[in-house]
Amino acid sequence: MIKSELIAKLATENPHLTQKDVERVVGVIFERMTAALVSGGRVELRGFGAFSVRARPARAGRNPRTGESVEVRAKAVPFFKSGKELRERLNASGDA
Repeated sequence: MIKSELIAKLATENPHLTQKDVERVVGVIFERMTAALVSGGRVELRGFGAFSVRARPARAGRNPRTGESVEVRAKAVPFFKSGKELRERLNASGDA
């Protein structure tokens, strides 16, 4: 599901809200989540999972085209850990 599909689904399920209102709400939620992660915080959605930031150290990498060694800078990357309820629902089908 992409963001526009989420907005359309929420607008359909909440006919008392306009599509524009739903779009604004979804935008605010994502903005607040992003701001929390940027400030080094954590975002936890009970039953779904938690988003956090992990640091990746600088390292030596390779240019795949030339094989030349290149320096890759240290960076922060988002990390998601699924919640217990989400994992249980995914595995409830018995297929796994």
